Formats: sequence, structure tokens, C-alpha cells
Amino acid sequence: MGRSCRGPRQPGSYTASSNKRAWWIRDNMPTAKQLADIGYKTFSTSMMLLTVYGGYLCSVRAYHYFQRRSSRRQAAEEQKTSGVL
Repeated sequence: MGRSCRGPRQPGSYTASSNKRAWWIRDNMPTAKQLADIGYKTFSTSMMLLTVYGGYLCSVRAYHYFQRRSSRRQAAEEQKTSGVL
């Protein structure tokens, strides 16, 4: 029962293979404030995109409305002129 040259294993110590993994987890885990900031930015961005998309839909609907109104007026004018002849 020989002792290893590394000494006794301490709780929380990592082997060489798991050390890389522990470093990644330790350095890249977001804090609660960072998670809140990410959530806020994500929500704000989605609301902005929904607003832009809603404006687009509204403008398309208005465009079609005025196109139909113009074509109906033109059809009414043609009907008036053809009825006069």
C-alpha cells in the first residue's frame, strides 16, 4: 500500500482529465445578474421584433386597402361613363 506521489486526494480537487471540464464550467457559468440581463435583452429584442412585424403587417394591410379603394373608384367611374353612352 504505497502512497501516491501526488498526496492524498482533497475534496474538490480535480484530475487532469476533469480539470479542463471544471475550468470550462467554472469560468463560463453565468451569474444570476448575467442570466437576468440575458433574459431582459432576449425579451426586449423579441418585443422589438414583434413591434416591427406588427408595423409591417399594418402597413401591408393599409396598402391593400388603398389599392382596393382606388380600383373600386376606377371601376365606378368606368361604370358611370359606360352607362352614359
